[in-house]
This record gives sequence, structure tokens and C-alpha cells, in this order.
Amino acid sequence: MSSLLLGLVPALGWGMQAIVMQIVGGKFTNKVMGMVTGNLIFAAIIFIFRQPASLTPSLIIGAVLCSVFWGIGQILQVCSFDLLGVSMAMPINTAEQLIGTILFGVFYFHEWHTTRQYLFGIVAILLIIVGVIVISIRGKGSGSVSPQDFLHGIVVVSVSSAGLVGYAVIPRIFGLNGWDMLLPQAIAMWLVISGIVSRVRDNHMWRVKSWQNIITGFCFGIANLTMLLSNELNGVSIGYTLSQMNVVVSTIGGIVILHEHAGERHCKLITGLLLIIGGAIFIGLTK
Repeated sequence: MSSLLLGLVPALGWGMQAIVMQIVGGKFTNKVMGMVTGNLIFAAIIFIFRQPASLTPSLIIGAVLCSVFWGIGQILQVCSFDLLGVSMAMPINTAEQLIGTILFGVFYFHEWHTTRQYLFGIVAILLIIVGVIVISIRGKGSGSVSPQDFLHGIVVVSVSSAGLVGYAVIPRIFGLNGWDMLLPQAIAMWLVISGIVSRVRDNHMWRVKSWQNIITGFCFGIANLTMLLSNELNGVSIGYTLSQMNVVVSTIGGIVILHEHAGERHCKLITGLLLIIGGAIFIGLTK
């Protein structure tokens, strides 16, 4: 039970990260630079109290690869917020990540062995797919999202999801410990994002909004550390699925706090959200 509760901590961290990021505002370059800077500060504080056992080649290579995948996924995720809004982008992004990590967990890490696990797992995937379809349907109440932004946003979200799936599974592929990986990963993330952002025209990467977005980095840092630890204890298919319940926080927050969408969109979002949560519950039953 304690391992499952640990797996829910990232949901709160990442859910609040998306909301706080939109409240603070700024260009997407400000948002991601503030986030990786805050995450680096968080990792440095943790490092004072707990250092890696040793800096092995696999730790360094794994941290760099993980950070590259994350950097691509995270920047595109932030871009998708501006194209689709948090309450639409996050559920779609979450569903795609869940399906990707579940498939890795089953076929690469061989985390499912019994008929019961496969039955619940297949039901979970179907619920998640239907949920994301419901959320993605555009109706008359689709708000200010233009058809061009919607199509562009779906492509951006999908590529983001692929990058974030890589971020989730690479530590397990390399057999890395979450505590050991934290600071090397944070340094690599900062370097990757700085390199990408510095090439963006008029990036304003060190303006006030970047410093204000450091708070989102602390949200990310807490979520990232507990996700790494949860994946070790619960396996990728369960650990990452639990972490992605941030969709509950971010979607409801997008509607209630950020006032995104109105009318019939609420019904579609809530229906899709419940389907995705139902899929996550079935995934939990595979443990």
C-alpha cells in the first residue's frame, strides 16, 4: 500500500506544475527554463543529504539520454498548452504516455504474467483510448481553439508523448537508482533545455518570468524523484500510470482555476477523464 501511495505523489506535483506554469505565464521558453532551473536547485539540495554511490558510465549515459527525451517531450508539452489549453492537452498527453509505458512494461520488462493481468490491462488500454477520443472530439462549444491549432496541437502532443515515454522507461532500461540519478539527470536536463532554448529566436530565457517559473521546477523535482522511486518499487506499467493521474489535478484546475472551455466541453472532458481514471484503476489491479 505504501508503494502505491508513493506512486500518487507525482500526480500532485505534475498536476500543480501545469497549473502554476499557466498562472505565472511567460513564453514557453521562460516556462521551461524556470522549471529546469528550479529542478536543478531541488536536486542540489537533495544531493547535500544523499550523494550517488558512484558516477558510473551507465548512470551518466542513462541520465543524458533520459534528459534528451524529456527535453523534447517537455518543450512540446508546454507548446501544446498554448495551442490546446491545459484541460485538453494534458488528458491527451497523459493517455498516450500511459499506453506507451504500459506496452513497454508488458513487452520489454515482462511485468505481466497471468491471464488476469492481461485481461485487466487490455480493458485499461481500451478505456484510456476511448477516453482520449472523447476528450479530443471538437464540438460547437470547443472554445477559442481554431481547427489549425487543434490539428497542430494533436501532432505536438503526440511527439511530446513519445519523448516522455522514453524519459519514463530509460532509467529502468539502464537499471538506475532514483536517488543516484537525480542530480546527474537534473544537470543534463538543464543543459539540454538551455541548448534548445538558446537557439529560439527572441527566447527571453533569463527574463523575470523565467525566474518566477522556478517554483514549477520544485513541483517537477518532487514529482520526478517520487516517480523514479515508484517505478523501481511498482514497475513501469503501474508506477508511471499512477504518476499520470496528474491529469485529474491539471484538467480540473484548468477548468476551475484557469477557466478554460465552457458549455458542452465540460461534459466531454469529465466523461473522458473518468474513462482514463477507470483505465488507471484497472492498471492498478494488475499488481
